[in-house]
Amino acid sequence: MGKTRRPGLGVLLYAAVVATLGLYFTFAAVQGDYGLFRRAEVAAEARALQAELARLEAEVARMENLTLRLSDAYLDLDLLDERARVILGMIRADELVIR
Repeated sequence: MGKTRRPGLGVLLYAAVVATLGLYFTFAAVQGDYGLFRRAEVAAEARALQAELARLEAEVARMENLTLRLSDAYLDLDLLDERARVILGMIRADELVIR
């Protein structure tokens, strides 16, 4: 009968190093600074920032419209009257205020 040979210490050490490196790179690919979880976080943040940008662009468009309507080139008297009343806190004599 022949003697069965057990793997040497070098083979076991090599397998342990390869397994450890495999686990490390797998962990880094999922959890690392450039991993899958971080990529999902960045995508969610980008969507939130896009929504904020759209909201701010709508606000800028509204303010540009109000500015145009109160400019010398195009004066909206109704808007001017409304803004003056809001700022001064006054009403006309024929109006009722309901609180």
